[in-house]
Amino acid sequence: MAQIDLGFFGGLTVAVLGLGKSGLSAARALVAGGAEVWAWDDNEASRNRAAAEGLSIVDLHDCDWTQPVSLILSPGIPHSFPAPHEVVELARHSGCEIISDIELLARAQRGVRFVGITGTNGKSTTTTLIGHILKQAGRPVAVGGNLGIPALELEALSQDGIYVLEMSSYQLEITRSITFDIAVLMNISPDHLDRHGGFDGYVAAKKLIFHRQAKPSTAIVGTDDDTSRGIFADLAAANEQNVVPVSGNAVVTGGVYVDRGILIDNTQGDAEQILDLDALANLPGEHNAQNAAAAYAVTKTLGVTRAEIIEGLKTFGGLEHRQEMVDEIEGVRYVNDSKATNADAAARALACYDLIYWIAGGRAKEGGLEGLERFYPRIAEVFLIGEAEAAFASVLEGRFPVKRCGTLAKAVSAAAEAANAAQDQQGASPVVLLSPACASFDQFPSFEARGTAFKKAVAQLRGSRAANDDDANGQSVGGDAA
Repeated sequence: MAQIDLGFFGGLTVAVLGLGKSGLSAARALVAGGAEVWAWDDNEASRNRAAAEGLSIVDLHDCDWTQPVSLILSPGIPHSFPAPHEVVELARHSGCEIISDIELLARAQRGVRFVGITGTNGKSTTTTLIGHILKQAGRPVAVGGNLGIPALELEALSQDGIYVLEMSSYQLEITRSITFDIAVLMNISPDHLDRHGGFDGYVAAKKLIFHRQAKPSTAIVGTDDDTSRGIFADLAAANEQNVVPVSGNAVVTGGVYVDRGILIDNTQGDAEQILDLDALANLPGEHNAQNAAAAYAVTKTLGVTRAEIIEGLKTFGGLEHRQEMVDEIEGVRYVNDSKATNADAAARALACYDLIYWIAGGRAKEGGLEGLERFYPRIAEVFLIGEAEAAFASVLEGRFPVKRCGTLAKAVSAAAEAANAAQDQQGASPVVLLSPACASFDQFPSFEARGTAFKKAVAQLRGSRAANDDDANGQSVGGDAA
């Protein structure tokens, strides 16, 4: 696989702050390109891992800032709100540019096509779905960014290649060289407000996905929330790029939408039916309808045939931790939606099932459970965990049974017991749903770790049920033999 060449930094000094996955990847690529890299992380263990790889560790709190030409900043480190990191302030004061690893990719890979996807929810699924359709259709494509593979570990593509990049609001603020050939905004709801100084700052960051676009570039905009509809209207009125609306639940003129489960291409004004999405178990719910509409609009714009898009939609396997069907044990389904770190994301899962044993909680975000009331009739019982346990209980108690479980393992066990009892009594089809509506950082290092813990707990449930069955069979055989 051809590597991203950062030889244009050869002989220059570049600082790298934050030595997680993307930071280490950037440091390695810069060293390979001949740069002198000053690597730093405030966490000693991270510094030690980088030093073990042979990277030069330089305390960026106390160095000569006249030397570095660039500071490569990991996206999790604040550069503005709630307060800039001290190193960022030092770099800014010296006139050193502050950029992301994706900025380095953009500078290295000129002449290829870039597709960028952002939004509060759905961007990971949409990014992966677009990449899947393109790969299935035989197009040269690399998928990464905020999702999965760090930008500088992607393959170096030739001029007919397509980079499909999930872009967080943090990354958009420090990535300025890319003008996306196709820029996608899925939706906007309040999130990460502390990092952007409030909702207006967050919206402004998301709108950077359209930075410098001009025809024939295309903006694809979800229109299922008020903020995004306003952005679509502004872009359409300005008429600087091609603008295509997409919706998971409403007719849109000149765009792609889903009506009663049917994906419809209305870009030519003829509302042509494409595919019955309700027949696809891998894309459940209205939110995935919007994801599919956006992926269709992107890949059609890139010249993929209708038949190829349909095949890609049918063969998409879904994403881990996003309404991932983990198992079905004795008629109870277990769904891992750990990626639902806010109420808006949890709503998308709650809308998909009719008898829910809901595991929620963690570190609450602003707004808590606001907006979920319309889904309460679908919920049979709630099992709460983490820091938000008491606050969520105060909102939910009295509406349906609420158990304060503390830990995820206890919640899975209690939910399984309740769901099995309901099925025995009612003949229902219950779902044990982990869709926390909270960040994971009170008990887990990431939503991925939380989802993995859920899957482990479900696997243990299956193992214990199998052991019980074996014991029962053994006792029966033993009794007969006696």
